[in-house]
Amino acid sequence: MLWSLLKILFFVVLVAALTYGAGLLMENGPGITIAVSGMTELNLGPLQAVIAALLGLGILWLVFRLAGLLVATIRFLNGDETAITRERKGYQALADGMMALASGEGRIAIQKAAKAERYLGRPDLTNLLTAQAAEMAGDTERAKETYKKLLQDDTTRCVGVRGLLRQKLATGDTETALLLAQKAFALKPKHDEVSTTLLALQAGDEDWAGARQTLGAKLRAGTLPRDVHKRRDAVLAIAEARAEEDQDKANALALTANRISPTLIPGAVMAARAHIAQGQPKKAAKAIKLAWEVQPHPDLAAAFAEIAPGESAAARVKRFEMLTTVKPDHPETRMLKAELLITAEDFPAARRALGDLYESDPTVRSLTMIAAIERGEGADDQIVRAWLTKAISAPRDAQWICSISGQLYGDWVPVTDTGAVDTLEWKRPPEADTVPASAA
Repeated sequence: MLWSLLKILFFVVLVAALTYGAGLLMENGPGITIAVSGMTELNLGPLQAVIAALLGLGILWLVFRLAGLLVATIRFLNGDETAITRERKGYQALADGMMALASGEGRIAIQKAAKAERYLGRPDLTNLLTAQAAEMAGDTERAKETYKKLLQDDTTRCVGVRGLLRQKLATGDTETALLLAQKAFALKPKHDEVSTTLLALQAGDEDWAGARQTLGAKLRAGTLPRDVHKRRDAVLAIAEARAEEDQDKANALALTANRISPTLIPGAVMAARAHIAQGQPKKAAKAIKLAWEVQPHPDLAAAFAEIAPGESAAARVKRFEMLTTVKPDHPETRMLKAELLITAEDFPAARRALGDLYESDPTVRSLTMIAAIERGEGADDQIVRAWLTKAISAPRDAQWICSISGQLYGDWVPVTDTGAVDTLEWKRPPEADTVPASAA
């Protein structure tokens, strides 16, 4: 209100001054006479006098500007501080701070960031350096406050959210980290690191539906190959099916997972059981066979046995030919066939099916089978015990092993202790994990 009143008063004074000046010009009669040294006279009319005055003021302003430029040039040549030198010093301090950060000198980086801010006045650049340097120096509180400052600018908001997200992950506050990851993903949906972090947090929170949506976003953003997306989407669908209390919905999710990735062993097993529950044994057998053709696995054989649980041992041997004829030389196929024949008490056929596997590639399972065959054929107890003793110290058979941590899992899980999705591989454990012969 006061400012408006002052502007009105200034306008009134200006109009009065102009009116008064115009009156003086009109009273001056024909104009203004300028005499130089009493000899030369210059007569100017009222309008000409005004124009001359304006030109004089313009020339005077130009002279002052040229003088200021001349002074600034002289100061610059003499090395005095100017806007150019301040900017140069500011960016040099910023570069020094980044080098200090890369060298692990957090405290020095903070000092350089403060110096750069004094010269540049660019908090969007210096705050990021300050926050990262504070994290390196262990000053988490300063880093937190600086990241919060970055939230106030649209151009640096995502950087601030990611910084706070890393802090929460470091302290184990996954609940807050999940909210921050969702915020960062909303700001930068195509950012690979953000979407990967969000996916891991959603999987850890067992938000399988949300994780599948994030996985789809990664595919659309081009940060995930289509084949990898299919497999991981199937993995998450299996996890969602396991958590589903409604059996019909769980079966539907299992069938979806199997349709997305038919060769995924846990998906094939769940789909087969869903078909069995729906009274469709042929579809169950087909689902298992498709996965067996890629990788024979005991879980597939167990699910295949569930198709006809009440059949005789001989009938089971016959029905299992659907699997045992697919990859007859695969170790899993040979041991499966031998196991079926042992159950049917056809021990000579079981020995032929097992072949020399217990010698060429001895494992706990193959050596245990040859011990059972020896027992079935009436061998001496000492011979049976000898085979079992070898089995104790033999290499283990294939198991589910995390490709990141190397940890062994008895059963397949969609997310391991590392928090990553789909990291289990079916393979033989390292020799170091076997029982030494001296401990047998």
